[in-house]
Amino acid sequence: MNFRIRRANTNDLDTLVQFNLNLALESEGKILNKDILSSGVLLMFSDPSKGFYLVAEHDGHIAGQLMITYETSDWRNGVFWWIQSVFVETGFRRKGVFTALYTEIEKLAKNSGTCCGIRLYVEENNESALKTYEALGLIKTHYYLLEKDFRNEAP
Repeated sequence: MNFRIRRANTNDLDTLVQFNLNLALESEGKILNKDILSSGVLLMFSDPSKGFYLVAEHDGHIAGQLMITYETSDWRNGVFWWIQSVFVETGFRRKGVFTALYTEIEKLAKNSGTCCGIRLYVEENNESALKTYEALGLIKTHYYLLEKDFRNEAP
């Protein structure tokens, strides 16, 4: 199956928001606030220094998405590109959507002149995703991901 990979734009807002709503529910059982999510997606378009979305299209239909955000590394004098908000529509799963998106990201990252590597995080029990990521050459690191979520903290 062939996919056209392109940068998302504001015309894709409704799809990106819906995909992120689906992603949160499927991967973590979370129901996101749609207004906050919409503002967060729009932020990526209004401030490109935050990152960008790529989408994969098949016959004019968006089949999948991913978002890139940036992390500066003083140790490497470069920027890591973090892959986030990966979602592939159910009917397009296991058909090469993520591989097409990742291949484009790797090409863009290598050609950027500033990117020193690509990172992503994945739910530890998501075996299917782990196999896909490892097949593309991504390796498990020795780091744990820790967080304190101020948006979901009890008052």
